[in-house]
Amino acid sequence: MELVAGCYEQVLFGFAARPAESWTVVPDFTHHAHSASLSAVAVNNRYVVTGSRDETIQIYDMKKKIEHGALLQHNGTITCLEFYGTSHLLSGAEDGLICIWNTKRWECLKSIKAHKGHVTSLSIHPSGKLALSVGTDKTLRTWNLVEGRSAFIKNLKQNAHLVKWSPDGEKYVTVITNKVDIYKLDTASISGTITTEKRISSLRFITNSILGIAGDDEIIRFYSCDSQKCLCEFKAHENRIKDIYSFERDGQNVIVTASSDGYIKMWNLDLNKMKDVPSLLCEVNTKARLTCLAVWLDQASEMKQNSDKAATSSQANEDEISSILRKTKVCWTDKSDKMAKRKRKITPKKQKLEAPLQKKKKKQNSSA
Repeated sequence: MELVAGCYEQVLFGFAARPAESWTVVPDFTHHAHSASLSAVAVNNRYVVTGSRDETIQIYDMKKKIEHGALLQHNGTITCLEFYGTSHLLSGAEDGLICIWNTKRWECLKSIKAHKGHVTSLSIHPSGKLALSVGTDKTLRTWNLVEGRSAFIKNLKQNAHLVKWSPDGEKYVTVITNKVDIYKLDTASISGTITTEKRISSLRFITNSILGIAGDDEIIRFYSCDSQKCLCEFKAHENRIKDIYSFERDGQNVIVTASSDGYIKMWNLDLNKMKDVPSLLCEVNTKARLTCLAVWLDQASEMKQNSDKAATSSQANEDEISSILRKTKVCWTDKSDKMAKRKRKITPKKQKLEAPLQKKKKKQNSSA
């Protein structure tokens, strides 16, 4: 298990997290592949990808611990990245494009002009048949990934900067400044709204009915999607929280947070005792201004997560998607999109990820 975090200082950090009675976090690697601050990070069971203000997407092979290449389709800051399983990656940027990538050969299958302004966030439905995106053109767009085209456009009163599907795919949320609107898939209408005091920087579905929300303050809050009531809140950091991540391992719900104070922290959340403050498992000080966070899990854990997601996808959910798509076969490729294929990845030298500076210093001292 690896905690991966990007920062303003252009570096990607990797920390090996070792679960035990007492969790430990050990510096594993640092990598300086970007020429500007990192803005997004995503993981699947093999790769970590990072997006940056330098307009590139860097790929890291976590199995071999090497730099794998770079993707150069966008002309603007990369704002969002999301994998669908082991087969595809979606990227969005300030150029208004959403790109669909094949992760076997790392070629761009399709480049969609998604928004008139920036693409600020995107989210793929657990079925892989739909995606949502929001942008600075005050729209929420539903994408038919079967045919690679727009399925539905909803006009918003303001620009949303986050969008996210629930794990079972039966609801989704959009974030406008400090307001979370909860939508139901079957009606495409708002079923409830959560409002916080400060601007929301990140949110995460902990379960299908519980949202973890981080904002421009030091507090993490957990809300019920059904009642829109705050179930628990606690001070997690000394500065504003930039990103929140969550996963389940051996029945334990783990929350990971990254803050501008430089700390990455791991918390144990007991879903049966939501009123109790989560207990701190471990923390590490990166001494950098963190911007984005993800957790790379080993293949066994990843497969468990995917099987759990598949199990929660209901027949009613499938019927709703089918009514939107009226198709059954997922085909993400558009052979006519020649321009998208023209720009592919750079083939780099296979460069190993650097060991952290602390380890290097130890070696120098010992040789001296």
